[in-house]
Amino acid sequence: MQGILGFWNWSLLGFILEAYYLRHRFMLRSILRSILRFLFNIFTRLEVHNQENIPLEGPVLLAHNHLSRLDAPLVFMLLLRADATWLVAHTYHKVPLLNWFVNSIHGIWINREAADLGALKLALVHLRAGGLLGIAPEGYISHSGGLRPARTGVAYLADKGQSQVVPLAIAGTDQVFHELFRLRRARVQVRVGPAFNLPPVKRDKRDEALQRNTDEIMHRIAALLPEGYRGVYR
Repeated sequence: MQGILGFWNWSLLGFILEAYYLRHRFMLRSILRSILRFLFNIFTRLEVHNQENIPLEGPVLLAHNHLSRLDAPLVFMLLLRADATWLVAHTYHKVPLLNWFVNSIHGIWINREAADLGALKLALVHLRAGGLLGIAPEGYISHSGGLRPARTGVAYLADKGQSQVVPLAIAGTDQVFHELFRLRRARVQVRVGPAFNLPPVKRDKRDEALQRNTDEIMHRIAALLPEGYRGVYR
């Protein structure tokens, strides 16, 4: 009898702790979004188009271009989902504020210089659990502003995670600090494309299929960008 009561007590305690953790996480995310919304509205001229294209539930791979360290905080601010997280380059560990931000939203650190199977496994677990995962398929910030050739990891995650893909295009974050030094507010635009599904990747032509699916994702992002930002996917 004591064993049963002990099990019940531990189960109740676990439930209470999990509920507290989820409530704390939700509150922290809400506070972060409010702060970010205030800052972006003060320091930029922000325009957001078709935000409703982001599904509110189910596994989603949110693929966006990468112009600045401001990209992930900007997109996070727009997401209403409590299960949204990101694949983030391990080099950002060295940036204190970004390091704190990524850990606060339970981001997944990934080593871009190697095949980081541990990070990919965590990303797949998140997607298969029905979460939303943000990713910049280019891997690095584009200092030219134009899209760089993307890595096929984004197509791999979409296939193995059995997730929808949502293309999201960002323009203007590369100019925010430059414009602030001139006491001006940069125009920042975010455009969200409709969610879509990619064809399954077959083993016999795996590399070819992953490249084709990656190109499809990137062309959809490019179609949402001003021409000067389309780079190699122009």
